Amino acid sequence: MLLKARFWQRWAGMPLNERQVKLLNRRLLDGFEGKLISSKWATIAKCSPDTALRDITQLLELGVLKKSSGGGRSIYQGD
Repeated sequence: MLLKARFWQRWAGMPLNERQVKLLNRRLLDGFEGKLISSKWATIAKCSPDTALRDITQLLELGVLKKSSGGGRSIYQGD
């Protein structure tokens, strides 16, 4: 719980949409098994793969997420 509170204090005021908040909360509370990929994001958030990719791209640009060091072009790892 403390990790979640610190995370949201750090990113307070960021222009995040409901899908991004939902997935970030899920990642903080439950954790993701394996890598976070756009198809997994799309399934969980119930959105199109294109929307999932836009969500992830925005989070990368804001610095909330970062690319994994060994992954392919669509594999991302949380901050």
